[in-house]
Amino acid sequence: MTNRVVITGGASGIGRTFARRFAADGWRVALCDAAPEAVAAMANELPGAICRTADVRSEAQMAAFLATVEDQWGGADVVCANAGTGGPAGRIEELDYQAWQDCIAVNLHGAFLTCRWAARVMRAQGSGSIVITSSTSGQWGVPYRSPYVAAKWGLVGLTKTLAMELGPVGVRVNAICPGAVEGERMERVLAMEAKASGKDPEALRAHYADGTSLKTWVTEDELADTALFLSSPAARKISGQIIAIDGHTERMV
Repeated sequence: MTNRVVITGGASGIGRTFARRFAADGWRVALCDAAPEAVAAMANELPGAICRTADVRSEAQMAAFLATVEDQWGGADVVCANAGTGGPAGRIEELDYQAWQDCIAVNLHGAFLTCRWAARVMRAQGSGSIVITSSTSGQWGVPYRSPYVAAKWGLVGLTKTLAMELGPVGVRVNAICPGAVEGERMERVLAMEAKASGKDPEALRAHYADGTSLKTWVTEDELADTALFLSSPAARKISGQIIAIDGHTERMV
């Protein structure tokens, strides 16, 4: 039977690359995303995939999406809790509370809803792998990004705890921590941070690369390489790990 992967935030950015790479590797793919147009595009690109519009902040929408997956597949072999947002940037005393809540909800609450379902179906199967997308911001503090950083640190704690809960029944849980990832989302982050800090966006771009040992940004495909490895038999004894794909961050500020 073909392996089954569920990906949240799977119609754009990192999640879209995950979906494409898993599909190219022969996996059955189910994805959700909050953007209807992006979901429709992925449905056209990946015939046979389960593609649904769902906001990971909504328990009802996630329940409907995951029920469809369970009805059609009976479970899942890998679940990528990937949906995320950069959230607002600024000094904490200037941040809007609703913007804070939205950032935490997408990044952390969405992972909870996804992992809660994955834990139930994988516990019943006695097998499975959960891959949570955190960030190097979940390992370091970053000025002007407190809601994002708080959520990503929360995902590290969730990963460690779920690995302990689910390991005895044969389910692995790991987190990947991207550094600065080439793409539209990071361009938006640079613009936000430049506005909040008063620094030049190009200087910030160079600063991100210079803060790593390899002096580079990373690509979505490099992240997908790790997700596919963690989903393979070669990673059968890897669980509870927080794996940075970042060129080795030496400093964030």
